[in-house]
Amino acid sequence: MTTHTFGLRSFATAAAVIAIAIGTNATAQEMAAPQGVTLLTVSGDITNTNAGDTAIFDLEMLRALPATTIETSTIWTEGVQTFTGVELHAFLEYVGANGESIRATAINDYAIEIPTAEVFPGGALVAYENNGNTMSVRDKGPLWVVFPYDSSTDFQKEVIYSRSIWQLDRIEVLD
Repeated sequence: MTTHTFGLRSFATAAAVIAIAIGTNATAQEMAAPQGVTLLTVSGDITNTNAGDTAIFDLEMLRALPATTIETSTIWTEGVQTFTGVELHAFLEYVGANGESIRATAINDYAIEIPTAEVFPGGALVAYENNGNTMSVRDKGPLWVVFPYDSSTDFQKEVIYSRSIWQLDRIEVLD
């Protein structure tokens, strides 16, 4: 597990994760089907699928991807929190996303768009754990897009806060 703070070491670690993801997904491939409850469905302009033209993930499939841990405070919680998950950048590489933006949608149909040009190593994290615990729907889970807010004032802007979608259950990659 990698703990990210901004700096050369974290950038090199993130770059290595991306290189692994790109190297293992240079061509379209079939993913295994989830064995547990589906938490996330990815559709749109992707090449790596496991259910027709979509990719569906359960918690164990997400945990099998390279994990990143960040420590940051949020405007929705008290004190510094520890989040673990897969970097959004690496996740999009894994599914073979080719679009200009993504639409992330929550269980309650709240949706946001993020330009893929603004998804980079050391940025957004699709978190499945908060403070070492799997997140429940009641606690903004099971998936929450979080950013390392404390690491830079660039992450402390209204547009970034609006992209911090919790109860995430769908991602659509848009052309």
